[in-house]
Amino acid sequence: MTSLPAERIPVIVGVGEIVDRPKDLMDGLEPLALLEQAVRRAELDSGAKLLDDIGSLDVVNFLSWRYRDPEKLLAQRLGAHPAHCHYGPVGGESPIRFLHEAGLRIARGECEVAVVCGAEAQSTATKAERAGLALPWTPFAHDVEEPKRGAAFQKPLAVKLGVFRPVSVYPFYEAATSAAWGQTPRQALEESGELWSRYSAVAAYSPNAWLKRHFSSDEIITPSAENRPIAWPYTKLMVANPMVNMGAALILTSLARARAAGIADVRMIYPLGGAAAEDPRDYLARDQFAASHPQNAVLQAAMDLVGGKGHAFDVIELYSCFPCVPKMARRTLGLSADVEPTVTGGLTFFGAPLNSYMTHAACAMVRRLRGGGARRGLLYGQGGFVTKHHALVLSRQAPEAPLSQETSVQAVADRSRGDVPEFVTEASGQGRVESYTVLYDRDGEVEHGVVMLRTEANARTLARVPARDKITLAALLNMDRTPVGTRGEIMMAEDGVPEWQAR
Repeated sequence: MTSLPAERIPVIVGVGEIVDRPKDLMDGLEPLALLEQAVRRAELDSGAKLLDDIGSLDVVNFLSWRYRDPEKLLAQRLGAHPAHCHYGPVGGESPIRFLHEAGLRIARGECEVAVVCGAEAQSTATKAERAGLALPWTPFAHDVEEPKRGAAFQKPLAVKLGVFRPVSVYPFYEAATSAAWGQTPRQALEESGELWSRYSAVAAYSPNAWLKRHFSSDEIITPSAENRPIAWPYTKLMVANPMVNMGAALILTSLARARAAGIADVRMIYPLGGAAAEDPRDYLARDQFAASHPQNAVLQAAMDLVGGKGHAFDVIELYSCFPCVPKMARRTLGLSADVEPTVTGGLTFFGAPLNSYMTHAACAMVRRLRGGGARRGLLYGQGGFVTKHHALVLSRQAPEAPLSQETSVQAVADRSRGDVPEFVTEASGQGRVESYTVLYDRDGEVEHGVVMLRTEANARTLARVPARDKITLAALLNMDRTPVGTRGEIMMAEDGVPEWQAR
């Protein structure tokens, strides 16, 4: 039993989720309605009346519909008047950050009841747009600026070559990490398929998953008409699936408030602490792609909370937008290749309500910890292009120390960072491959390859491999030998873009 003051101990007391699969698109729920239902379900799960006293409300950024001040609209629907009422920026790590920050507010005595929630209705919104239907939702706020993401933070050459979206940037980490680990592309792809298959196995039994099916490794990594290649080495079944309608919410209170409300101890889950760090949003301004310094720092801090060992977590959720992220994370945590990496099912199979997947993961983690078979869990969220990282440790046992108000391990990450090479847009001579990918069209045909190169002066550049250069493309797509580290010739094309040709 903890000796800390109960008024300053945050506990998660309620979780709620909703999945909307309307038979008629016009009956589909808008994000605001999904948010409200998820929050009310979380209150019902808590078994107490809490919404009238919300002092902190965080709404995860959503992109399927646009409102003016959605956090205020939700507060009105809930009949709440929170002192802290916040709508967050884009970022897949944000649900974990908001959950952590809500706990910190309770620990500081700033509020007794906090809500973190997120929702998307991308499936309904996209289908309605394609069908030319006007949905009976809150009018779309055209005067509200769209959140900055993707191309807004990247160099013009990256945008011109098509490597400014997550699906075409993460392959650079995929190739660089596997080469650093001594894997052939074939071995790396097999590891990804087996890992993703384990995510799908969990989604297959989740009542809230969008794809309730266990896929084999071969089904996941083998291109087909239904599983087209998108950006080497990724097929459709290896990337996040945003075409879902989902909402999730968590309610936190102080331990004192939970007990006063009559909530049983076995229903309470305690945040023990966590950490955050990030890299530059321009991925080309990083020192290398064989590891993530912020990810390593954040996960090490989480392990330090539990004695310095990753296996001290009974259950984990490793963010799963693309395979390289959990593959790097499980190595940092010192976990075996056959570890169960999720309590939720992953962004491909459970579904990826864009920034809000980890809200659902937190709900799933709470349920697993309440079940009694697991004592301690790790939630690791990530956003951007391996950019923003946040980890949070949850426990069904009360903490022995106050929740630390210091969450940043940025200094640790920065100390690990090496020199960042100069980026150039014009180059010639020898170019050594730092990483690479190949982009495909919707018919599965090669559009072009993209190589990240180091020049003879050790500057960094990006170069195109035209679809007509079959020899160089074959070198990039060789399953038994990575092109990372190999050299070739850089030439400037007529359109001012560097091109690279293998020796």
